[in-house]
Amino acid sequence: MKKLSMMDTGFLLAETRETPMHVGGINLFTLPPGADEQEFLHNLADTLRSDHDLQSPFGDRLRMGRLKLAGPLHWEKEKTLDLEYHIRHSALPKPGRYRELFSLASRLHGTLLDRNRPLWEMHLIEGLQNRQFATYSKFHHAAVDGARSMHLTQSMYSYDRDARSQGSAFSIEAQRKYRAQLESIRSQGMNDQEIRNVAESLQEFLNSSTHLFGSIKRLIGGWMGKGGALALPWQNVPRSSINTHVDGARRFVAQSWSFQRIRAAGKALDGTFNDAVLAMCAGGLRLYMQNHSELPEKSLKAMVPVSLRQKGDIDSSNAVGAIVADLATDIADPIQRFTKIQDSMIAGKALFKGLKPKEAALMLQLLQSPGLLLMPLGLMSKLPPFNTIISNVPGPRQTMYWDGARLDGIYPASIVTEGVALNITLVSYDENVDFGITACRRSMPQVQRLIDYMDQSLMELEQATGLSVKTEQDDVKSTSKRPKKARKSTKNGRKKIVKNDL
Repeated sequence: MKKLSMMDTGFLLAETRETPMHVGGINLFTLPPGADEQEFLHNLADTLRSDHDLQSPFGDRLRMGRLKLAGPLHWEKEKTLDLEYHIRHSALPKPGRYRELFSLASRLHGTLLDRNRPLWEMHLIEGLQNRQFATYSKFHHAAVDGARSMHLTQSMYSYDRDARSQGSAFSIEAQRKYRAQLESIRSQGMNDQEIRNVAESLQEFLNSSTHLFGSIKRLIGGWMGKGGALALPWQNVPRSSINTHVDGARRFVAQSWSFQRIRAAGKALDGTFNDAVLAMCAGGLRLYMQNHSELPEKSLKAMVPVSLRQKGDIDSSNAVGAIVADLATDIADPIQRFTKIQDSMIAGKALFKGLKPKEAALMLQLLQSPGLLLMPLGLMSKLPPFNTIISNVPGPRQTMYWDGARLDGIYPASIVTEGVALNITLVSYDENVDFGITACRRSMPQVQRLIDYMDQSLMELEQATGLSVKTEQDDVKSTSKRPKKARKSTKNGRKKIVKNDL
């Protein structure tokens, strides 16, 4: 048995019918040439169900003592595993557009996982147009975080179009092979610089108490209003329609943008790719709020998860910290907005600089400690710690295949909580960045418009910096008279979701 960490347990404690605590999303594929869709998906399902000796958490269920969630929690092997329940085959109603796919994903994402079984599901979905099919998966956040899900993705699929699955991707044997593959890559790639990096990390370990003291000192200064650009939870967080009571119904939408296009906008302003993502989301949220006549005078704040996972760690359920970014939605000028976002990110990262994972987890608990009181009292919607969540999960940077089916996109679906009715998560895959937007259906019924506003925000950055790039909007306009070809193909043949199909 494996004991759950405090962070893992926290996701179980926070879960209610209105706030399911699972992550997952849609993976989109194109069938291999000549393959029959139903036969191909049946074979995939049979392969996934072919082994009952599964790696954690897929073969494990929760074990609770007499005190239930108040006592110690463990993962234990499920003795009566029913893979027909966990791996399901579904079909979309005609005409099989992305709209129908997102509608199905929205319904599936709003239902709780059964705690009497291992906490995961996978749905193989047929019926999409243009010889595409999809999977929708969800895993409880107590068992899987974003980085772990990307390890699973890379272990399931291959960079080789001709590779075929040998047994279930969820099996212990598949995990062993993937671990061996990582070790082989790491040992072949070790050089003098990496050896120096190891030495430097050891030095950081020895000096960790100094780093922790400095981080706590900066944190106290921030709470006292002396943190400069540092943004903290519950500090100057405005109320908005995003920060309301939520129910269990979800709305999920998705879109892809070029990785190079977003990175170019960041580089033009001496910033990072992540700075550009935040600026793009910030501008989109500003437009969304303006068009709903509810833009707060104070700037919106976003919680930005930061991975604390050690290199080669594919076993930990959760290894993540978080900082708060000032989205500068009170600033009209896109360049000034970008600069303020960048400054707040630099200040936030300084809190975790040099900390070991356990120390970073302690820092995260200090940041979130007011929520321990507010959440049981039902006050999170009245006193939100931040306005939204924007999470960037690095994914594979080459085209991948699943038994010859090309992986076209990875669109993550994440968690909506009481008082935070919107979650924006993105995965960088191949040449694109795939955004998944999850929202409470009641609080944000028109969340799909945020996609248009984010694209407009990116165009504003490009125009302000003198960049000239063909936009997704141009693609839609150029195909509006030819509805059967409303999807744009990239150089590697990957199809993009476009807004007139949402």
